[in-house]
Amino acid sequence: MTGVGEPLVAVEFPLPEPARGEALVRVVGCGVCHTDIGFLFDGVRTAAALPLALGHEISGEVVAAGAGFEHLVGKAVIVPAVTPCGTCESCRAGHGSICSRQCMPGNHVPGGFATHVFVPARGLCVVDEPGALAGAELAGSGCTLADLAVVADAVSTPYQALRRARVGQGDFVIVVGLGGVGGFAAQIARALGATVVGFDVAPGRLAALTEHGLAQGFDPSGADPRALRDAVRAYAKESGAPSTYWKIFECSGAAAGQELAWSMLGPGAYLSIVGYTRDKVSLRLSNLMAFDAKAVGNWGCLPELYPEALALVLEGRIALAPFVERHPLDDVWNVLNQVREHRLERRPVLAP
Repeated sequence: MTGVGEPLVAVEFPLPEPARGEALVRVVGCGVCHTDIGFLFDGVRTAAALPLALGHEISGEVVAAGAGFEHLVGKAVIVPAVTPCGTCESCRAGHGSICSRQCMPGNHVPGGFATHVFVPARGLCVVDEPGALAGAELAGSGCTLADLAVVADAVSTPYQALRRARVGQGDFVIVVGLGGVGGFAAQIARALGATVVGFDVAPGRLAALTEHGLAQGFDPSGADPRALRDAVRAYAKESGAPSTYWKIFECSGAAAGQELAWSMLGPGAYLSIVGYTRDKVSLRLSNLMAFDAKAVGNWGCLPELYPEALALVLEGRIALAPFVERHPLDDVWNVLNQVREHRLERRPVLAP
């Protein structure tokens, strides 16, 4: 990336030996996220100066590593989208998600829209599966190492959000926005034992996810929020789900989605904001007081939770393969524009 709205430029770069604490990863797959769209088209500033390779959903092979991490060489890995430093005050207090020295590929350092990336070696999630580096479908999941790139954000981010909400057996979960992150949020919630309903304006997404854990889907297009809330309440009653303590996850990253999620608040509710938008919304914060409810944010996923999120995929408890599609890295500009224009139903993964 050389500038906002400018076509990406292919460049060559040297591959020196990794520094201490660093790993050189050969990229096998890199997912495309709406965060990339924000950087490239919407003027969201990257932490590092341009030019910069974007891409933070990365899977690949460690081909070299700095001192202390030589044991990772030759391993298939998923690169955390955000790696805390591990030593600052926030990290020492157990709050790595707000680490001021965190490293995000495609933001703080060159990212995965490339053949290779230099990343922090600590926190790399090893994919210990036969055939992973050979491009084979991994037993139980039907996906390849390239597909697993989306675990780096689209799967792990909602996993952390649901873990923080302590979603479990018998919970009633509402997911607003069933794209990449939201679709996997719905699947994870079901895998954790919850009854899941979701909102999306794309009928195809609603239909696809009803085969993978979504109990009931709603298209909110043109509907009154009160009517939608009444419909959800009626479904909860009909299905025997609780009428209080709903757990709501806003994953659309749109102002309308945030307003819809807010309208679902009720007694004891828990609202997690997982999607991002620069747009502003008007809300009555007193609803939190009146309902004794909670609203929290969620940034990424701590590296220590990645093995748990990966296990859900490898054990077949959430479906990955039907919701991703591979494209050659050379087609990156076309893919980015398709994502920007909402022309892809599946999460695209770029393969060098």
